[in-house]
Amino acid sequence: MAIDLIRKKEHMSIEGIYKFVELKAFLNKGLTEELKKYFPNITPVERPKVDLPKIINPNWFAGFTSGEGCFSVEILKSSTYNIGFQVILKFSISQHTRDLELLKKFIDFLGGGSIKKHKSTHEFVLVKLAIITENIIPLFKKYPIYGIKSYNFSDFCKIAELMNNKDHLTQNGLNKIIEIKAGMNKNRKFLDPI
Repeated sequence: MAIDLIRKKEHMSIEGIYKFVELKAFLNKGLTEELKKYFPNITPVERPKVDLPKIINPNWFAGFTSGEGCFSVEILKSSTYNIGFQVILKFSISQHTRDLELLKKFIDFLGGGSIKKHKSTHEFVLVKLAIITENIIPLFKKYPIYGIKSYNFSDFCKIAELMNNKDHLTQNGLNKIIEIKAGMNKNRKFLDPI
């Protein structure tokens, strides 16, 4: 819709600017406080209704995860483990509250998981190692993750293998997991090409 406005050169008029602000009001988090101050009488454009698929296409899911998914590991102090720490693999996808029904479909598609509510978002979370090993990892090996998240997925798989071998219950295995975790997600560093 915004591209159509530009093609019609409507962005060159104040009326066109108002149309852009109306579009922005329903995208993502809506208008910033500053825009609300300058455009106090804006009514957001009505969002088109999108029908959810009856069956999730695994290619679509892999692409969606490449953009929106997160592969992470948590290491928590725990007195129930001899080593003193518990390792938890976590696959998650966060979306705006309006996409809650889509997130719920992931539970059936992947065979488990739960939904956590945050302020204006919901998060699909899957931490059960058996489901990660039997469903998540084979899914993304068959339907690959692309971009930087493919590196996080690769590290996620290494940690899952260590955990399936019970290495996370030893100091040496825990040290390997800590080392892998230290380079994942926001901590990942890439060398500049020469």
